[in-house]
Amino acid sequence: MGRAKEIIVKVIPSKIANEFVKKNHYSGKVVPNSTLHFGCFLDDKLHGVMSYGSSMVKHKVIHYVENTKWNEFLELNRMAFDEYLPKYSESRCIAISVMLLKKNAPHIKWILSFSDGNLCGDGTIYRASGFKLTNINDSKQLYTLPNGETLHLMGLQGGQHGARRKKMLERGYGNAKKYMVEVLKGVPLIGKQLKYIYLIDKTCKITVPILPFSKIDEMGAGMYKGKKITLAERKE
Repeated sequence: MGRAKEIIVKVIPSKIANEFVKKNHYSGKVVPNSTLHFGCFLDDKLHGVMSYGSSMVKHKVIHYVENTKWNEFLELNRMAFDEYLPKYSESRCIAISVMLLKKNAPHIKWILSFSDGNLCGDGTIYRASGFKLTNINDSKQLYTLPNGETLHLMGLQGGQHGARRKKMLERGYGNAKKYMVEVLKGVPLIGKQLKYIYLIDKTCKITVPILPFSKIDEMGAGMYKGKKITLAERKE
């Protein structure tokens, strides 16, 4: 594992985490629901951030694991690392964050995360970290604006884009998709979204189907660093 063993992972303030995410995450955006941020340090400098928080649609996903209570799971909604960190850093940092959750927040039973096959990747790090693949579906939420910016439909629901939502309502639009297309001139990004679950408490039971990783190639969902590529091609 080399120098990845030297990485120190610890909780950091939201302000510091969000500044790093905006600079280093491919989206350039933070998730307003993020409340717990882990910083990844090497040689006394911050080189990575993992942001956890409540799912924005918690009522739709809470049933993915049997008998889950409202406060018993988190979503890993941002991972941003710079090029300084060595190989295997991401999976090691996830493992340490899970260990810290088990120690300091034992009520958290599982973690949910999504991989964006439109812009980034298909979840290589999640698979290497022991996450289970539970769904691959068409992504219908991301749009490209004329200025090149990408915007999720949830970006019109408030949070850091509250000003956009205010304008939408002022113009008489209650439907975010309609406003996205008609006013912002957004063009939908065609691709796949992959859903992953990690059980911190191994006694818990996932209620949705667990898919073999081979499904990624079967459904044409393979992507690495923003480029379409199959898992088989990566191994070659």
